[in-house]
Amino acid sequence: MHPEVKRFLAVALGTFLISLVSNYGSNSLLGWLAFLPAFGLLVAIVLAGILFDIIGVAATAASEVPFHAMAADKVTGARHSIWVVRNAASVATLCNDMIGDIAGTLSGAVGTSIAFAVFRETNLFNQTLWVTLLVSAVAAVTVGGKAYAKDLAIRRANDIVHLVGRLLSGWESLTGMKITNLGHVVGANRKRDSNQRQNRWKKAGQGD
Repeated sequence: MHPEVKRFLAVALGTFLISLVSNYGSNSLLGWLAFLPAFGLLVAIVLAGILFDIIGVAATAASEVPFHAMAADKVTGARHSIWVVRNAASVATLCNDMIGDIAGTLSGAVGTSIAFAVFRETNLFNQTLWVTLLVSAVAAVTVGGKAYAKDLAIRRANDIVHLVGRLLSGWESLTGMKITNLGHVVGANRKRDSNQRQNRWKKAGQGD
C-alpha cells in the first residue's frame, strides 16, 4: 500500500476514534452536569483547540539548530524538541487537523446542547435564537483565539516547542512510553533503530 494512502487511513481512523470517544464522553457529561459546569466544559474544549493550534503552528515554524546546542549541554527536553521539529508535519496534522477540528466540531455540539438547556430553563425568546447566538459566540472566540495564537506561535516558536519537549520528556520518564521512537527519531533512538535494522538484515542473510 502506498505510504500516503496509509497515512490517510491512519489519520482518518485516528480522527474517527478520538471524535467518537470525545463526543460520547461530552454528551454523557452534559446529561447530568448543571449549567455552569457544562459551560466550563465548553470553555475547556475551546481552549484545548486553541492550545493545540499553537503547538501545531510552532512545530512548523521552529528552528532545529538552537536545540542541538541545548542537547549537547543535556538540557531537559532539548532532544525531544528536535524530534518535534523533525516531525513537524505529523505534529501539525495531529494538533491542527485532528484535535483542532474535533475540538471545533465538539464545541459547536456542546454549545447547541447548552443553548437547548438554557431555553428549557428560562423559556425566554426562542430555541433557534439561543442556538444561533451561542454557536456564533463559540465560533467567534475560537477563530479570534486561533488568529492571536498563530501570531504568538510564530513569534515564540522555539520557546513553545521547548516547552512541549520538556512535557514529552516528563511523560516518557513517568510512563516509559517512548513517543520519540515514532517518525523521524533523534540521537540514541536513531542509532538504536539503525542497529535493529542491521541485526534484522544479518539474520535475514544468515537465513539464506
